Amino acid sequence: MKVALVQDWLTGMRGGEKVFERFCRRFPEAPIYTLVHVPGSVSGAIESHPIHASFVQGLPGAQKRYQRYLPLFPAAIERFDLRGYDLVLSSSHCAAKGVIVHPGTRHLCYCHTPMRYVWSSYEEYFGSGRVSGLAARVLPFVASYLRQWDQLSASRVDSFAANSAHVARRIRRYYGRDARVIHPWVDVDFFTPEGPREDFYLVVTALVPYKRVDLVLEAARRLDRPFVIVGDGVERERLERNAPANVRFLGWLPEEPLRDFYRRCRALLFPGEEDFGIVPVEAQATGAPVIGLGRGGLLETVREDERGVFFAEPTADQLCAAIERFESRGWEHAAIRDGVLSFGPTRFEAEIDRWLADELGRSD
Repeated sequence: MKVALVQDWLTGMRGGEKVFERFCRRFPEAPIYTLVHVPGSVSGAIESHPIHASFVQGLPGAQKRYQRYLPLFPAAIERFDLRGYDLVLSSSHCAAKGVIVHPGTRHLCYCHTPMRYVWSSYEEYFGSGRVSGLAARVLPFVASYLRQWDQLSASRVDSFAANSAHVARRIRRYYGRDARVIHPWVDVDFFTPEGPREDFYLVVTALVPYKRVDLVLEAARRLDRPFVIVGDGVERERLERNAPANVRFLGWLPEEPLRDFYRRCRALLFPGEEDFGIVPVEAQATGAPVIGLGRGGLLETVREDERGVFFAEPTADQLCAAIERFESRGWEHAAIRDGVLSFGPTRFEAEIDRWLADELGRSD
C-alpha cells in the first residue's frame, strides 16, 4: 500500500506533532506533504521522511510568521499532487484535511479541531483590538471565505477521527460529519514522578491568544506566588512586557528539563479552552495536579477534586479562587498519575490500527 502523510506545518514539536510522529513511525516510507517545514524543528522520526513543502515555504518570513499567509493556505494545500497513493492520512487543525485526492485513494483525517482561526477561536485571534486598519476591514470577508472552504473541503475526507469527544462535537456542528474519538498518546513511561514538590505554579503552552496566558499574569499580580511559563509564540513579547516580577518566561524546553519542571511544580495551570490538551496529561503522569478552565478536552483528562480543580469562566477572579481552593486541601500524587496511565502509546496505536482496518476494508 502506497501512503502519503499530510500535516499542516512542521515548525516545532508540540502536541499535534507528537501525534503525527506516531503516524510517521507507523508508515516509515511515506512522504510528508506540509505547508511549511523548518528543518531540524521536529523529531528525527519525522525528519527522516521525504518532506514536500508548499509554495508558502518560499514567501517572505514564512518560516517564522507563516500564519500571516492564512488566506493562501487553501490554494497551497490543494496544489499538492497526490496521484498514485492508496491512502492519504492527514493530521489537521487548519488546512491539511483540504488536500485533493484522486479516485481510488482513501483519505482519512485525524482532526485536532476544525480550523480554529475562523471557528472556535476567531475572537481570540482577530477580535476587537487585535487587528486594525485595512486588515480589520478585509478580515471578515477572508474569514467567511475560509469557513466556506473549510466546510467544502471536509466533504473530501472519507473518515474523520477526532482527538476528543469535544472536537467530535465541533466536527458534527461545522462539517455535519461523524468522527471516531481517538485520544492522543502521551509518553507516560517518560513523564514519571521524582523528588519533592516546590512552591511555584507552572504553565506549559504555545503563547498564542486562545491559550489565555493573560489570565495567569493577572492572577500573578494578585497572588504572592512564583509562576513559571514554558513556551513561545507570537504573544510572547507582549506577555513578557506586561508580566509582573513573580513571573518567569523560559521559552520552549527539551523534554528532560520540561519533565523536571512538571515533577517540581505545585500544580499545572491550564487557563484556556483546549481541544484535548496533551500537556495536562503529561503533568498528571508526573503526579502534578491541574488547575484549569472546566471546558473542552480538559473534562476528558482531569477528574475534578481527585486530580485537579476547575474554574467555570475565563477570568482572573475565578483563576485566583481556583488556586486558593487548590491550596486548601492535600493531593495524592500517586493517584493522580494512576488516573492517566491509559493514555499511553500502546492504546493509541491499537485504536489507530482499528480505525485504518475498518476504513480501508470498506468497499464504498
